[in-house]
Amino acid sequence: EKMKKISEALADRPSLSLDIAGYADKDQDVDGLKHYRFDRKLKIQKLGNKGKKDGESVSVDEVKIEQEEYLKYLTMAYKQEPFPKPRNMLGLVKDLPQEEMENLMFTHIEVTDEDLQALAQQRAAAVHDYLLTTGKLEAGRLFLVEPKSIFAPRTGRGKSSRVELTMK
Repeated sequence: EKMKKISEALADRPSLSLDIAGYADKDQDVDGLKHYRFDRKLKIQKLGNKGKKDGESVSVDEVKIEQEEYLKYLTMAYKQEPFPKPRNMLGLVKDLPQEEMENLMFTHIEVTDEDLQALAQQRAAAVHDYLLTTGKLEAGRLFLVEPKSIFAPRTGRGKSSRVELTMK
C-alpha cells in the first residue's frame, strides 16, 4: 500500500525524483541469512537427489521439502559440510540427533558484512524494480544510492532492516 501511494505521488509530480537506499540489521538479518542458507543446503540435496526431469530446469528456491523427508536431506547436507564432525572410536562420523546436526550446521554458516551489504542492495533494487514496473515511472527519476553505512541508525521508529526513500 505504501509503495502504491509513493508511486502515485511520483506520477502526479513529474518533477520529483527518488533516492532509494537499502539497509540491513546486523542481528536479525544475520539470523535470517543463516536460515536461508541452511534451507538452501537441504534443497540442493533434494534437487541433486531428484535429478532433472526431461531437461526441466528447477530453481533451488522452488524446491519444497516435506516434513517426512526433512531428516533425510538434513543428514545428506550435514555429511557434505566441510567442518570437522564428531567421530566414534573407530574414526567414523557419528550419527547425531537432528537437533545436533542443525546446531552444528548453523554454527558453521558464516555471514559477512559483504553479505549484509548485498542484502541491503537487493532490498533497494526490489523497491526500484517495483516502482519501475508497477508504478510505471521512468528510470531517470529513480536512483539507487549507497548509504554511508548499511546499518541504519536506530531512531526508535521502524525496523533497522529497511529501504529509505528520499524525494528530491
